[in-house]
Amino acid sequence: MAEWSLKYADSRGEMHQQVAEAGSERELRDRLTQQGFLIYSIKPRSEASSMAAKLGGRAGKLNVEKFLIFNQQFVTLIRAGLPILKSLDLLAERLTDPKLSKYIKGVREEVRNGALLSDAFARQRVFPPVYVTSVLAGERSGSLPEVLERYVTYQKLALSVRKKLIVSMLYPAVMIFLAFGLIVFLVTYVVPNFAQLYSSMGSRLPAPTQILIAVGTTARSYVVLGFVGLVIAGLLFRYWSRTPSGSEAVDRVLLKSPVAGEVWLKYQVAQFSRVLGTLLVGGIPLMAALDTAADSLGTQVLKKVLQQATKLVREGQALSQALRVTKIFPGLSIDMIEVGESTGALPAMLSSVAEFYEDDVATRVTAALSLIEPAILIFMGIFVGFVLVSLYLPIFSLADSMR
Repeated sequence: MAEWSLKYADSRGEMHQQVAEAGSERELRDRLTQQGFLIYSIKPRSEASSMAAKLGGRAGKLNVEKFLIFNQQFVTLIRAGLPILKSLDLLAERLTDPKLSKYIKGVREEVRNGALLSDAFARQRVFPPVYVTSVLAGERSGSLPEVLERYVTYQKLALSVRKKLIVSMLYPAVMIFLAFGLIVFLVTYVVPNFAQLYSSMGSRLPAPTQILIAVGTTARSYVVLGFVGLVIAGLLFRYWSRTPSGSEAVDRVLLKSPVAGEVWLKYQVAQFSRVLGTLLVGGIPLMAALDTAADSLGTQVLKKVLQQATKLVREGQALSQALRVTKIFPGLSIDMIEVGESTGALPAMLSSVAEFYEDDVATRVTAALSLIEPAILIFMGIFVGFVLVSLYLPIFSLADSMR
């Protein structure tokens, strides 16, 4: 008899985690299904699997757009009456993304060997928890195409918001890169060349010129070392920020920052609301939906906050009350959720919360980025002006002395 770590929801939607013994995963699944439980995950409880989970995490990252196209085609084939296995056969051989094709072939083999579709996706360790849970809900309710269509709609909206933010940041990023390149060129190339010219003249240089030449000479000597140091520091920071403690520290600093913190929090609230609303519409119990929605966030701080809120909901509190206790969620979002609970339209209200904060984030980001361009131009004007004046001051002084 093997030991299995399982996570499931009971008829009231409460989540349970325990270890059980069974001869096979299918035997354990059948036993729990007959008892009326909604199975969330079943994994072998072994030293090897726990070590793989610690070291590996997810197996990789999916291309979101190509995964979206796969799901649109998958829904179309299922609605056309093709069996799931046949649909997977057709799509696995026609996918242009080698990585996604490999995972879909893995799903196909799992399904061919008798696994449920949701389990087959979960075992690849690369598909989002929201997607796996949605597929599970579709299997349980017998409405897999409808559930997948809702997931596609959710993913399209999330992708649209993400693209809008990226496009709005592209131009300021190019401006900053060009400004940085110009500064490096002036300081490490132009200034040292003028320094050689002035050293041959042997005249006393004005203070601004001396300062600029000292900075330029030092920068030229250590530019390679400085670049290597920045790269190493960046890699170390990236590694540290991906550890649990580092990620939480970065999140807390970001959350407390004056402008970016508010925008970042609202973006996370929008994502959480969108995921939770999508899962509830798909028939997932509230407790299981809360767990999955929390896992979909990329911030340790909010994950811990939502774990506390989930615990309060499990103890009998309303979701709005539990979120209010955390003192992190914006008051307006909590008020809207409370209205949704009182009217019995929580999924629809969560979608409204997501739309409101997505629009708010897009507006604030656009407004903030519109100020970056003039700020960069003003800074560059002052810097270039200082460089030019400092470099030509000795020439002006020499001309005055020759009169």
